[in-house]
Amino acid sequence: MTNVRKMYKAAYTAKEKLNAINASKSSSIEYVAHRYHCTIQSIYRWRRLYNGTLESLANKFSRKNMLHPNRHTDEEIANIKNLIKRNPHIGLNELYGKLRLNYAYSRNPVSLYRFLRKHGWYEEVKKKAKYKPKPYDTPTHLGEKWQLDVKYVPRACYVGPFSDEKRFYQYTVIDEASRERFIYPYQEVNAQNTVDFVKRAIIFFGYKPTIIQTDNGAEFTYIRQTRSDQEHLLDIFCRLNKIEHKTIKPRTPRHNGKVERSHRNDNERFYRWLKFYSFEDLQKQMKAYLERSNNIPTAVLTSRDGSKKWLSPKEKRKELLLLDWGVIE
Repeated sequence: MTNVRKMYKAAYTAKEKLNAINASKSSSIEYVAHRYHCTIQSIYRWRRLYNGTLESLANKFSRKNMLHPNRHTDEEIANIKNLIKRNPHIGLNELYGKLRLNYAYSRNPVSLYRFLRKHGWYEEVKKKAKYKPKPYDTPTHLGEKWQLDVKYVPRACYVGPFSDEKRFYQYTVIDEASRERFIYPYQEVNAQNTVDFVKRAIIFFGYKPTIIQTDNGAEFTYIRQTRSDQEHLLDIFCRLNKIEHKTIKPRTPRHNGKVERSHRNDNERFYRWLKFYSFEDLQKQMKAYLERSNNIPTAVLTSRDGSKKWLSPKEKRKELLLLDWGVIE
């Protein structure tokens, strides 16, 4: 047999059954069943049916060619055709109602829907194509773009004197080319702290970015021009320092994916084990973690010539400083 029968559902011809019977006389039933891709019970059944003629092994029943006993009658089909012909734009509910009222149609609405679908009289609603994000053009030079975001420090990490008013936040900025980050804690999220953080980041990195990309939070921009008469502090700072402030599309955090992914890493590597008793203690521990995180190798960081893989953000920074600016740290 040349065709492999899937799940033993294909019909065997009388000749194939006879070959299997003859083979089972000289070989084991298990081997023949494996060889002919059938079950052991099938070979025993063919043996009982065989009386010396091929006709005894012929297939006597085929469900494939059998009409369903509860199929729509010719009269029902004619009624449906006439209603659709007279009312080309009729809906399913209205069609079903007319059939019940005028023609004593007693079938389920689902049966009518399947019948219309089968004969092409009712178009299938096409599913919306799954969104496929466009390839992202990651910068290859230091300072081309920074991604900036803020996250809430889990309250469970704080073990100091309890107070409902105490809140702690982590500002994060990441250079897209080197993946080097700068983080700093604050006790409040506002425009003043955002500008202060950007100033600290410029000192930390040693250069100003061309673009700063943020979400549409009130600490970064005024949403929907609710205060169009007043310019946001971050926008003022960027304009004075010749930095472009770019905001992502609302409710699409994937556009700021690098800094969002780094926040998830922080939860796994830092906040999962962190315990601090004061804001000063948080600053100290966060500074040590920043140094650690910038020295962790990353699979996406490779040298430009491809000779080195799994570079850390610090190593990638040194390479880009040497290649782009001729600076050796």
